[in-house]
Amino acid sequence: MTGSRAEAAYSRAVAAFSTPTLDLLHGRFAPFVVASLTMLFTADRASVPIADAHAELAEIMDELRPDGDDDRRLPSGSGRDVCRNWVRLGWLVQQIDDEVEVYRLSAHAVEALEISGRTGSGRTRVSNSRVRTLLDAVEHLSDSAEADPVRRLARLRAERDLIHAEISRIEESGRADPLDDDELLEEAENVLHLARELPADFTRVAESLKAMQRDVVAHLRRDERPTGEVLREYLQRAQDVMQATPEGRAFAGALRLIGDPDRIDALTEQLSGLLDQPFARLLDSSQRAELDAVGRRVELGVEEVLAAQRRASHVITGQVKTHDPLRDRQIDDLLRDVIAGLHGWSGPATVVDPVRSMPLIDLGHLRQTTSDIRPPRAPAPLTDAEDVDFVDHDTRAWGGPRYAELEEYVAALGAEFDLAEAFRHVPDATRRPVDLLGLLEIAHRNGLTDEDGISTVEALRPDGTTRRFAFGSVTARSTKEDAVE
Repeated sequence: MTGSRAEAAYSRAVAAFSTPTLDLLHGRFAPFVVASLTMLFTADRASVPIADAHAELAEIMDELRPDGDDDRRLPSGSGRDVCRNWVRLGWLVQQIDDEVEVYRLSAHAVEALEISGRTGSGRTRVSNSRVRTLLDAVEHLSDSAEADPVRRLARLRAERDLIHAEISRIEESGRADPLDDDELLEEAENVLHLARELPADFTRVAESLKAMQRDVVAHLRRDERPTGEVLREYLQRAQDVMQATPEGRAFAGALRLIGDPDRIDALTEQLSGLLDQPFARLLDSSQRAELDAVGRRVELGVEEVLAAQRRASHVITGQVKTHDPLRDRQIDDLLRDVIAGLHGWSGPATVVDPVRSMPLIDLGHLRQTTSDIRPPRAPAPLTDAEDVDFVDHDTRAWGGPRYAELEEYVAALGAEFDLAEAFRHVPDATRRPVDLLGLLEIAHRNGLTDEDGISTVEALRPDGTTRRFAFGSVTARSTKEDAVE
């Protein structure tokens, strides 16, 4: 092995061990950190309010300290101090969800917890399920990259023949032979192994979106290019923020598979059905809970990435709208002047003259009155309705109910009448849909009685078209006095 290859390998190892992931696993308080983060964050609790996290972590530390175990290493300080340190080390991320400041696990912390859980379970081994997953992935990759139609068709026909053979066997025997319990247990452990890697992938996508957001805002504030060019480029980037990172593009492809709510529901039903199978008794309680939470974990991961995408779009759009290069330069100049002035006061023998009075500002000529001294005039009186000139007859026809004509018509009816029957015999000019509402209003005012059955009427609109309406049968009265009696 050459020296350059050894140096390159050593450099890669140094870089790997400098990441927050391995720093968490190899730190002095690594067991405590892993245990605490596992208790604080679960598949159903992706974020924790900051105040709750500080209190819960303090309870965990108090519970572990009285044991008297000398080998148990716990950090000093309060729960707040420990959480703040974890934020600084890159294991926790602070953000605001629904106006509440919360902690979330960083991608490095999620990956570290996944490694710890996989190693601590003692079940990592080469299995038929793992090998078949690898072979299936390689076969799928080969099929996807195949450009020869003859070979592609040959493979598809071979798959079809196998499927037809399996269908024929089940039809002839009348039974489907599942795998034995040991093989099914292997399959379930492989599913859990694959599911443990998902949270870290989702969190990594969300953090890449946040990093891209910070990069965009920083470029806007530097004002290194013309404002119009910056606005055009980053407005487009804000609209398509998911395609701006390699992780985002990969997630967009995965979202087409798992972003469908029906598919998530189907996944949840399948997992629930698996837990009812006989082989599920071979799983311990933690494995059963983890298998049951796979669907929820996927759903929360998708929501985390989509929330990061919406937040990044909102921040970038807001920065673009409020970006003012001249104002930013003025603020920068002012801050530099303040810092320079503070440096001038840093000497031990520096004498500073106190400010005895605030300077006055020249405001120029100010307005001497706040409003017009003349009282407001009354509005012009309204004209009588008789003086209103309608453009044509059609304008009046599309107006509201003709109450006068309807009240005159109702007064000519008997003491009680069927509302639907009465509406059928009104003149065409007052048989519009809006006149039906007016007739109902008059009947309600005079008093009405609900009857069994449904009444249907046909209204005539001003343009000659008709509309059918259905309502509960009603017997109305023609006068208010009848209702009182």
